[in-house]
Amino acid sequence: MKIEDEIKQKSFANEYIKAHINVLFTASWLSSGAGKELKKLGISGHQFNILRILRGMHPKPGSIKELTERMIDKSSNASRLVDKLISKNLVLKAKCDEDHRRAEVVISEEGLALLDVASRRMDDYTASISGNLTETEVLTLNRLLDKLRG
Repeated sequence: MKIEDEIKQKSFANEYIKAHINVLFTASWLSSGAGKELKKLGISGHQFNILRILRGMHPKPGSIKELTERMIDKSSNASRLVDKLISKNLVLKAKCDEDHRRAEVVISEEGLALLDVASRRMDDYTASISGNLTETEVLTLNRLLDKLRG
Protein backbone atom coordinates (compact mmCIF):
# COMPACT_ATOMS: atom_id res chain seq x y z
CA MET A 1 0.00 0.00 0.00
CA LYS A 2 1.25 3.48 -0.79
CA ILE A 3 2.38 5.71 2.09
CA GLU A 4 -0.25 8.30 1.09
CA ASP A 5 -2.97 5.71 1.69
CA GLU A 6 -1.39 4.35 4.89
CA ILE A 7 -1.30 7.72 6.64
CA LYS A 8 -4.13 9.33 4.67
CA GLN A 9 -2.08 12.21 3.32
CA LYS A 10 -2.66 13.33 -0.26
CA SER A 11 0.71 14.93 -0.94
CA PHE A 12 4.08 15.82 0.53
CA ALA A 13 6.16 18.97 0.20
CA ASN A 14 8.73 16.98 -1.79
CA GLU A 15 9.93 13.44 -2.46
CA TYR A 16 12.67 13.65 0.20
CA ILE A 17 10.10 14.34 2.92
CA LYS A 18 7.89 11.57 1.53
CA ALA A 19 10.85 9.14 1.60
CA HIS A 20 11.72 10.16 5.16
CA ILE A 21 8.17 9.53 6.36
CA ASN A 22 7.99 6.31 4.34
CA VAL A 23 11.19 4.94 5.93
CA LEU A 24 10.00 5.86 9.44
CA PHE A 25 6.56 4.36 8.85
CA THR A 26 8.01 1.18 7.35
CA ALA A 27 10.52 0.76 10.20
CA SER A 28 7.68 1.06 12.69
CA TRP A 29 5.57 -1.42 10.70
CA LEU A 30 8.41 -3.95 10.59
CA SER A 31 9.20 -3.48 14.27
CA SER A 32 5.55 -3.92 15.25
CA GLY A 33 5.22 -7.16 13.29
CA ALA A 34 8.43 -8.58 14.74
CA GLY A 35 7.44 -7.41 18.22
CA LYS A 36 4.20 -9.38 18.08
CA GLU A 37 6.15 -12.57 17.40
CA LEU A 38 8.73 -11.91 20.11
CA LYS A 39 6.07 -11.01 22.67
CA LYS A 40 4.78 -14.60 22.39
CA LEU A 41 8.19 -15.68 23.73
CA GLY A 42 8.21 -13.08 26.52
CA ILE A 43 10.91 -10.81 25.12
CA SER A 44 10.98 -7.44 23.39
CA GLY A 45 12.73 -6.50 20.18
CA HIS A 46 15.43 -4.68 22.16
CA GLN A 47 15.99 -7.74 24.35
CA PHE A 48 16.18 -9.92 21.22
CA ASN A 49 18.83 -7.54 19.86
CA ILE A 50 20.91 -7.87 23.07
CA LEU A 51 20.63 -11.68 22.97
CA ARG A 52 21.74 -11.77 19.33
CA ILE A 53 24.75 -9.57 20.09
CA LEU A 54 25.73 -11.78 23.02
CA ARG A 55 25.32 -14.93 20.91
CA GLY A 56 27.70 -13.41 18.37
CA MET A 57 30.26 -12.76 21.11
CA HIS A 58 29.73 -16.13 22.82
CA PRO A 59 31.53 -17.60 24.70
CA LYS A 60 33.30 -14.31 25.41
CA PRO A 61 31.42 -11.80 27.58
CA GLY A 62 30.52 -8.29 26.53
CA SER A 63 30.36 -5.07 28.48
CA ILE A 64 27.31 -2.83 28.64
CA LYS A 65 29.28 -0.29 26.58
CA GLU A 66 29.98 -2.88 23.86
CA LEU A 67 26.32 -3.90 23.79
CA THR A 68 25.20 -0.27 23.46
CA GLU A 69 27.64 0.33 20.60
CA ARG A 70 26.33 -2.69 18.69
CA MET A 71 22.60 -2.23 19.30
CA ILE A 72 20.28 -1.27 16.46
CA ASP A 73 18.57 1.37 18.63
CA LYS A 74 21.44 3.16 20.34
CA SER A 75 19.06 5.15 22.54
CA SER A 76 17.90 2.00 24.33
CA ASN A 77 19.05 1.53 27.92
CA ALA A 78 21.27 -1.54 27.58
CA SER A 79 21.84 -1.78 31.33
CA ARG A 80 18.10 -1.93 32.04
CA LEU A 81 17.59 -4.45 29.23
CA VAL A 82 20.35 -6.67 30.63
CA ASP A 83 18.75 -6.51 34.08
CA LYS A 84 15.44 -7.70 32.60
CA LEU A 85 17.22 -10.53 30.77
CA ILE A 86 18.98 -11.52 34.01
CA SER A 87 15.61 -11.74 35.76
CA LYS A 88 14.49 -14.14 33.01
CA ASN A 89 17.69 -16.23 33.39
CA LEU A 90 18.62 -15.47 29.77
CA VAL A 91 21.94 -13.75 30.54
CA LEU A 92 24.49 -13.73 33.36
CA LYS A 93 26.40 -10.72 34.64
CA ALA A 94 29.62 -10.63 36.65
CA LYS A 95 32.27 -8.08 37.60
CA CYS A 96 35.29 -7.94 35.33
CA ASP A 97 38.47 -9.29 36.97
CA GLU A 98 40.66 -6.55 35.46
CA ASP A 99 38.27 -3.61 36.02
CA HIS A 100 35.80 -4.00 38.88
CA ARG A 101 33.75 -1.03 37.60
CA ARG A 102 32.99 -2.95 34.41
CA ALA A 103 30.25 -5.57 34.29
CA GLU A 104 30.65 -8.50 31.92
CA VAL A 105 27.54 -10.02 30.38
CA VAL A 106 27.27 -13.45 28.77
CA ILE A 107 24.27 -15.26 27.30
CA SER A 108 23.11 -18.28 29.33
CA GLU A 109 22.28 -21.71 27.95
CA GLU A 110 18.60 -20.85 28.50
CA GLY A 111 19.16 -17.63 26.56
CA LEU A 112 20.78 -19.50 23.68
CA ALA A 113 17.85 -21.92 23.55
CA LEU A 114 15.25 -19.14 23.56
CA LEU A 115 17.23 -17.19 20.98
CA ASP A 116 17.25 -20.23 18.70
CA VAL A 117 13.43 -20.34 18.80
CA ALA A 118 13.12 -16.54 18.48
CA SER A 119 15.52 -16.46 15.52
CA ARG A 120 13.47 -19.09 13.68
CA ARG A 121 10.32 -17.04 14.33
CA MET A 122 12.01 -13.89 13.01
CA ASP A 123 13.20 -15.82 9.94
CA ASP A 124 9.61 -17.00 9.36
CA TYR A 125 8.29 -13.45 9.83
CA THR A 126 10.84 -12.09 7.36
CA ALA A 127 9.96 -14.83 4.88
CA SER A 128 6.26 -14.00 5.22
CA ILE A 129 6.85 -10.44 3.99
CA SER A 130 9.78 -11.05 1.66
CA GLY A 131 7.51 -12.04 -1.22
CA ASN A 132 6.74 -8.36 -1.75
CA LEU A 133 10.24 -7.70 -3.11
CA THR A 134 12.52 -9.58 -5.47
CA GLU A 135 16.07 -10.37 -4.41
CA THR A 136 17.32 -7.73 -6.84
CA GLU A 137 14.98 -5.15 -5.28
CA VAL A 138 16.19 -6.08 -1.79
CA LEU A 139 19.82 -5.67 -2.89
CA THR A 140 18.94 -2.24 -4.31
CA LEU A 141 17.05 -1.31 -1.13
CA ASN A 142 20.01 -2.28 1.05
CA ARG A 143 22.41 -0.34 -1.16
CA LEU A 144 20.19 2.76 -1.10
CA LEU A 145 19.66 2.64 2.68
CA ASP A 146 23.43 2.30 3.22
CA LYS A 147 23.98 5.21 0.84
CA LEU A 148 21.36 7.34 2.64
CA ARG A 149 23.26 6.94 5.93
CA GLY A 150 26.41 8.07 4.12
